Amino acid sequence: MLNFKTASILFLVACGGIILLHYTANASWWWLLPVILIYKIFIITGSANINSNFYAPVYCKGTTSEKEIVLTFDDGPTLFTKDILHSLSLYQVPATFFLIGKNIQGNESLVKQIISEGHHIGNHTFSHSFFIDFKNVKGFKQELIQTDEAVTKITGKRLKLFRPPYGVTTPHLVRAARELGYILIGWNVRSMDTTNDSEDVIVKRVTEQIKPGAIVLLHDTSDKTNAVLKRVLAFVKENNYKIVSLEKMLDIVK
Repeated sequence: MLNFKTASILFLVACGGIILLHYTANASWWWLLPVILIYKIFIITGSANINSNFYAPVYCKGTTSEKEIVLTFDDGPTLFTKDILHSLSLYQVPATFFLIGKNIQGNESLVKQIISEGHHIGNHTFSHSFFIDFKNVKGFKQELIQTDEAVTKITGKRLKLFRPPYGVTTPHLVRAARELGYILIGWNVRSMDTTNDSEDVIVKRVTEQIKPGAIVLLHDTSDKTNAVLKRVLAFVKENNYKIVSLEKMLDIVK
């Protein structure tokens, strides 16, 4: 897929060509409409698809040929995080938790437990607001800084991984992340565990997509996800896969 820079250049060239044709060959201004529409489609599609690398490189999978995968959990910490941690401990496997800053207050012990049990933490913004993608660079930076400060206060560690809410990227979000030194993280196996789909459907969706280098997206926000996790962990073990940390998979220095 085209990236933002290339799409913008092609858009400007097409518009320039139509303007030139208008003044030299009396071409209709209406030809600008489909060009603008196509450009808008690219912008919307590129923004909504985190795998597209439209605005910036995003790590959505590993390059390994080994039977190794990564588990990630978004939207915690919540009252379900403890159960997720227990399930992970039974199989002695690591995971990365992308935390929402506003959820940390009152759940400080869970943040400490995540770290003490060998897992990693990433930034998932402070508010995870439905309208967050309308924020400017300053607004995005504040979202990231607030969450980072909340985690650092508890763990003494700065965050370096950032997963955009809803998997949506924008120029403002990318610029804010870059200026703060964050690495953008996506996924290539989306469980859809926050939908009304049954446990069986979700397990089937995840296990059918598991292959070397997979980064699996789950949410520590329900009992259903924990039930799914237990079955996925059993599947992984039965099929001789190994669950590794996101840092190891992407060769990110701790």
